[in-house]
Amino acid sequence: MKPRVVVLDYGSGNLRSAERALGRAGADVRVTADPGAVLAADGLVVPGVGAFAACMAGLLAVRGDQLIDRRLAGSRPVLGICVGMQVMFAEGLEHGARTPGCGQWPGTVDRLAAPVLPHMGWNTVEAAAGSALLAGLAGERFYFVHSYAARALPFPPGPGRLTPPLISWACHGERFIAAVENGPLCATQFHPEKSGDAGAALLSNWLETIR
Repeated sequence: MKPRVVVLDYGSGNLRSAERALGRAGADVRVTADPGAVLAADGLVVPGVGAFAACMAGLLAVRGDQLIDRRLAGSRPVLGICVGMQVMFAEGLEHGARTPGCGQWPGTVDRLAAPVLPHMGWNTVEAAAGSALLAGLAGERFYFVHSYAARALPFPPGPGRLTPPLISWACHGERFIAAVENGPLCATQFHPEKSGDAGAALLSNWLETIR
């Protein structure tokens, strides 16, 4: 059976391209904000384009933050894409204003220190050792379009701590987090749905983890 995937409809753009890409990768896809469908799906995809604050406002309007939290509390897979990744962090800092995020991860999303912004185009990704998302994709390029990113995910190490997330990196002016794999919560700063064969392979890898 095809895994059932919901693309969360909270007013952000790029929903249909994500829907099509997931369908091509082998998912049974529905675009909705219906809580029952969101919670029942095998996987939830949270896309996002534009400003952090606007995406958070849209998420809050459909109680998306609560739905994400409930899914993750039950170890139900979630995949964030672009700003859909950024809102998983504790806060976003744009134009001097701080906006609380979903708080699934500590850390701040801030403007990249780069000579040219937005970072728009194809870039390689330094995959974390043992990455399931990027398995078999060493050296491939993915499509980015963003001016903001997280530079750190400050999980403190130590005895009794949770297993630290797998972090993959990219560089545009400075190193930034390109992807995170943290149990049921995964996310990419780049757009797999716009990344051709490499993006399709990444989505297939993610679908394999939720079957």
